[in-house]
Parts: sequence; C-alpha cells; structure tokens
Amino acid sequence: MDQTTLRYGTETFACRLPGARVLSAAVPAAAANPEGLTATDLDAPIDAPPLEKIVRPGEKVVIVTSDITRYTGSEHYLPIVVERLNGAGIADADIEIVIALGIHRKQTEAEHRKILGPLFGRIAVFDHECDNPAELVLLGETAGGIPVWINRRVAEADRVIVTGTVGFHYFAGYGGGRKGLVPGVASRQTCMASHFAVFHPPEIGGKHPLATTGVIEGNPVHEALLEAARMVKPDFLLNTVLSPEKEILAVFCGDMEKAHEAGCDLTSRLYAVELEEPADLAVVSCGGHPKDINVIQSHKALHYGVQALRPGGTIVLLAACPDGFGNRTFFDWFRHRDLDAFEAALRKGYEINGQTAHATLSKARTFRVILVSELGEVETTGMGMEKAADLDEALRMASAALPENPRTVVIPDGGTVLPVIKSRG
Repeated sequence: MDQTTLRYGTETFACRLPGARVLSAAVPAAAANPEGLTATDLDAPIDAPPLEKIVRPGEKVVIVTSDITRYTGSEHYLPIVVERLNGAGIADADIEIVIALGIHRKQTEAEHRKILGPLFGRIAVFDHECDNPAELVLLGETAGGIPVWINRRVAEADRVIVTGTVGFHYFAGYGGGRKGLVPGVASRQTCMASHFAVFHPPEIGGKHPLATTGVIEGNPVHEALLEAARMVKPDFLLNTVLSPEKEILAVFCGDMEKAHEAGCDLTSRLYAVELEEPADLAVVSCGGHPKDINVIQSHKALHYGVQALRPGGTIVLLAACPDGFGNRTFFDWFRHRDLDAFEAALRKGYEINGQTAHATLSKARTFRVILVSELGEVETTGMGMEKAADLDEALRMASAALPENPRTVVIPDGGTVLPVIKSRG
C-alpha cells in the first residue's frame, strides 16, 4: 500500500502500512452540477407524480430535512425544491422546513445556515422537539402497539416532503427514506418503541439477526419504522446518495418507499466491498467531520470496520468526537459491564442511546478497539477501548499483539464502506 490520507475531524493523518489493502468504494465522479442533477430527477420521479402536480396554491407545505450530523447535500437540493413549489403557486410564507432531529440536540444558527444554504432567512426553519407534547400529534398505533407521535407542523401540513440521504445503517438496514420521519420527527417515546424491535422477544433473548446492516426484507426495525412513517402519508421523497467526500452522486425522487429502495440498491452496489478472508488489523477513519462529530455517529464506522476482522482482531478507530458522546445519557449506560445484564437493563428501560452503547461495548468485548479521539482516558476505557494519542501511537500499540505479517486493511471512509467477507456471505 502506498501512503493513504485518513481524515480525523477537520485534520488529516498520513498512514503507510506495507502490505495493507485499502478498502474503498469504486464510486463514479460526483455530479458537476448537483442542482441540475436534482432538477433532472425531480422531472422524473419514481412511482409518483412530479411535485408540480401534487401541490396546489394556498396549501401549507412542510419540507423535512436532516440535522447537521447527517450531511445530505441539502444546501443544493432544498433551493431547487422550493423553486419548484414556487413555480406551482406555493408562496414562501406557506413553506416551512423542519429539521429532523430525532432525539438529537437543537441546531445552532450557523448549523441552520449550513443546512438551508441560500434559503436561510427566507424560508422559516424549525427544529423538531421530541419531548414537547404541545408540538406533537398522535396519529395512532402500529400493529405492534407502537404509539406514533409526530411533529405537529408535519402532521398538520397539507403536503409533506421528506428529504435526506441513503447510506448503510447498522440495525435499520439503511438510513434515509422512512427514517426522515421516524425517528426524524417523532416523539422520544415513538423513537424508543420503534427501535426496540432490534431485540428478540424476552423468551428468546438477544438481537434479531435480520436487524443488521444492508438488510431491509424481514428486518423488524425497518418494518416498524416504515409502518409508523406511512401514517404520516408523505407526499414526496427526495434522497441523495453521496460520495465519501460528501458530494452528490445521485438523487432519488418520488414515492417514499420506491425511491428509497432505489437509493438502497445503489448504496449496496457502491459501498459493499468484498474481502476474501478476515483481517487481523483494520485501521479505520470515520471519514472526518461530521461523521466523527461524536461517539454515537462514529459508532457506524466502528460497526462497519469490525466486519473486516476475525474475532479477536484489532481495530484502530480515528474518531475526533469534538461533541463528546453526542447525548448526555450515552456514557451512563456503560455502568453495565456484563452484556447480559446490559441487555436486561435495556429491556427494562429502553433508550436508543443505550442500544448504541450496548452495541459499542459488545464490539469492545469481541475485538480489541484502540481509539484515537478527543475523549479522555476515563471515557475511553469506560467504553472498553484503549486510548491512543495519535495514529502512530495506536499502530505501535496494535503491533504488540499482532501475528507476524498480519492481514491488514485500511478503510479511509469507515462511515460509508461496508466490508463483506466472502466466506460469511
């Protein structure tokens, strides 16, 4: 392997490991004109009429879009969507943008500016509030008994357009699509209940095997999210697929389910990378900011990266985490050191952050995880990982326990690329 550049927050590290294989997606060139690409795909939506034939003058339209932790290319496509709405007779005053925070923190003004691009100050923008009963409406219950509480602005709009980006998700199969609505603009209670489907019933125990990366069919979490999102009755979806450099590769518009499925298909074709045999060492960058903005977001790269390893293998994870854990309750869950006791506690009082914490600790118990981040020693060891000051120190630490001539992979975009071992497929 020649020298490879690995991103860490807003910095880069140089990495050279002789004999290592670099796992990268074979992606096409990004769109030179993302606005033009968006316009072209809006002209030919999948299994749905064009926007101009859906909306009527005087209707109130809500556009749902992702928060700062999930870059989607929104500053490129939102102005085109609003232009189409204006052209169909929808005034700016009748358009609102709701940021799909899920249970994440509110956005700063600077973050709103980045998400909306040239629309900032022109179109009203609101952060979703998952814990504010006055801002939520109960739409009903799913067949599995999940109460579906949805953002009031979304629920009461005449038309709902949901936007986002499609990528792998470690237990919902893929991001994007229905996730823009649930958990994006759902209550905390709805978010927790829908994500709890990751587990088998208590009499069986453990996680459902189909609640995993790159799987939709039979995935109980996907099915719960989709059933809840259908209750919103969204009128239109726009999802992007991005390059590792966060440039728009493709835009999928139309029916929430069909357009999303098309985005999932492309994601798998681009970002699932095969390996003949598992590695002893994986050196993984999340892909830089914002993919490593906090531990919860960085977990994606950890989850994908260990798919390249043999049990007991070592992963060096570069994740700056300037926002810390990403949620105030996340680290509290690591008081549970035994995984069975941890699962029992989750079943008793489920939290999405607890689920991610459990998945993190499970990996730290199965693999050796050396973390390069802004977190301190106490926080790092509390998650079952080892702290390294920088990449060089991490590689020195890793080498002490590796076999001679270790099988090594380097993954520059760990938050995007999914290693697939042929023998496991």
